[in-house]
Amino acid sequence: MRGSPFPIDGMDPAFNLPIRRPIHSSSSSDEPKPHSFCVSADLLIPGKGAPIKDGSIVVEGSKITKVATTSELAREYSHLPKYHVKVLMPGMWDCHVHLLGLQKVAGPAFVESQQNMALTGARCARDAMLMLEAGFTSVREMAGYGLQIARAIEEGTLVGPKIYSANCIISPTGGHADIHDMHKPWYDDACAHGMPMATADGIPECLKAVRMQLRAGAHVIKICGSGGVGSERDNPVDQQFSGEEMRAMVEEAGRAQRIIGAHCHGKLGIMAALRAGVKTIEHGSYLDDEAAELMKEKGAVLVATRLIVENGLKLGEAFLSPAGYAKLEAVAKAQWIGMQIAIRKGVTCATGTDSCGSIAGSKLVKQGLNGKELYYHVEAGMTPLQAIEAATANGPLTLGPQAPKAGQLKEGFDADFIGLDENPLEDIRVLAGPKHVTHVWRQGKCYKSPGHPVTSL
Repeated sequence: MRGSPFPIDGMDPAFNLPIRRPIHSSSSSDEPKPHSFCVSADLLIPGKGAPIKDGSIVVEGSKITKVATTSELAREYSHLPKYHVKVLMPGMWDCHVHLLGLQKVAGPAFVESQQNMALTGARCARDAMLMLEAGFTSVREMAGYGLQIARAIEEGTLVGPKIYSANCIISPTGGHADIHDMHKPWYDDACAHGMPMATADGIPECLKAVRMQLRAGAHVIKICGSGGVGSERDNPVDQQFSGEEMRAMVEEAGRAQRIIGAHCHGKLGIMAALRAGVKTIEHGSYLDDEAAELMKEKGAVLVATRLIVENGLKLGEAFLSPAGYAKLEAVAKAQWIGMQIAIRKGVTCATGTDSCGSIAGSKLVKQGLNGKELYYHVEAGMTPLQAIEAATANGPLTLGPQAPKAGQLKEGFDADFIGLDENPLEDIRVLAGPKHVTHVWRQGKCYKSPGHPVTSL
């Protein structure tokens, strides 16, 4: 072994052979350098703060290292490769999405998805790709197969956004996440074999349910603070988990630096969740002045999910069961008022769609149209710039201590950003689909450019 370039660094006890380590040159020139480049724009929308006319960013590897006007950066970074777009902004966040591969919200559709996992996986893979194509570089997946799809994306098998998943939705027995028409032992067996739902009753079971999601790798914990629309026999107005149960789950999640997101339509559930320490209210349909003030006091975020409501009203019983559609009609009116109250009161909002799949052949319900949510926020009272902030800078707020430095064009933040050929500050509908999204970068890698859609990878 004389002359070996690998010096002995101990003995391997399993094979009684020397462990050798490679010699690394001390010269920094031998170290691989991250790919660096500049992107300039006629208009740079940073996600938080005022837009910059003729702005540029410098990217090194997966991070943004400089943000300034193009003239300020021109001389120092003239040697770097350059891109130019009309409008540059952070990649968007959908903070309430489901990767379930569903084509109908009604309860039996969940059973079908569990029984045909290969089909569900194929649908989810396409849905993830469609979201990235439309400029969504991050999603908070609030129950579904996001953990599995995320693994395929990170290893390079699929392309899609960065996924922060809750894994399962936890509800009490008979609650929103319980499939009421399914024999309970069959339901429990399906959950044990991967269906992204769980039931828990009483504090010990609630603690166990949270720990099971942590065991799976969940980034956020989702619970049911109220009944729901797509479920059959519960009432969206009624509170589900008790305040004591919610508080126990909040504390358990907090010990692992996770926050709780609570599915809440009715005011009773909203108020109980906030008092228990829940940090994001999903839907918030019956939110009123008192609830809005409590949200501000507690520093909670509203994820209103108007898009699925609008789509459900248009599709009717083709999308929901008759019972579900009747509930939707009542919830829709209250939710529109609640959104307006939240915006007027200055509640922190993050955009989420509650999209859970794509109906084959539909031009209305499919992943990739998630940006329509911003239009409804503007219609409810936001300025286009506020809606963009809700879809970018406010996204990471829905993850609490797990939040990445993302959602803004800012030094040290993730290089997740998109280029547009039209100005969304003039018409927010520019962001309603992939048409005007000319470029998509995620972690500094370009996944979409003119003539090269994400679907070609």
